This record gives sequence, C-alpha cells and structure tokens, in this order.
Amino acid sequence: MSDSKRPRPQPTPETQHYWDGTRDGEFRLQRCDDCAKAYFPPRPFCPACGGRQVSVFKASGKGRLYSYVIHHRPAPGFTPPYAIAVVELEEGPRLMSNIVECPQTPEALVLDMALEVVFEKLDEQISLPVFRPAQGAVA
Repeated sequence: MSDSKRPRPQPTPETQHYWDGTRDGEFRLQRCDDCAKAYFPPRPFCPACGGRQVSVFKASGKGRLYSYVIHHRPAPGFTPPYAIAVVELEEGPRLMSNIVECPQTPEALVLDMALEVVFEKLDEQISLPVFRPAQGAVA
C-alpha cells in the first residue's frame, strides 16, 4: 500500500504519548476523568465536556469498519487502489486509517467487519496504526 515517500506525522507535546505508543506497538487513547468519555484525536481537554483532567490508556486495538472509499489515483507514498477508511474503535471514537491485508474491493471491504490494529513502521520514531480484518473473525 505505501512506500518510503509516505508523509510522516510531526508529533507535538499534546500527541507525543500517542506516537510513543504506536512506536511501542500500543494504540493509546485518552479518557476524560470527569465524564469518562474516550476520545481521539489526542488533545489536552475533553471534547465532550471540556474537562482538562484526562488520562491516557492502552486501547484494545479492535474496531469495526464504519465507512470507506477506495482511492484509485496516485498519491505520494501510496499505490492505488487503497482504502481510506473510517474505523469505529471498540472504545467508541472513530478515526481515519487504511485497511491492509485485504483486497481493496467493495466485495472484501464489508461495512461493520471486525478489524484489528497493526503498526506500519515508517522509521525508528514513527509507526502508523492501520487496520486489517480481525484474525478469526467471521464476516
């Protein structure tokens, strides 16, 4: 799906815990200590209630395919066709990612299919979370 020309994210102080986690093979989310809502992307306050007391936790890495498009045009670092997907995590938040280890076709990319995170290492500091069909899952 990708090659060495793929754009690399630039961690910030607010997102460093997330990128440290992906580098270490963990998908980390934040949870508000006031309202208990888990959220993504990382930020220093809760998007639901505005609370500033938040905790970082290791998420399950499991989710479901919520939506996707199959992109057929070349883009730096990607070999078409490839899916741009919205994954709904088991903990509740949704995020955009890519689907790997699966044909990039409407027949294979079934909405609500079980997914699990895997990490695509770009360099020694950055690994990207991408998702594959869950091992042993029945579609």
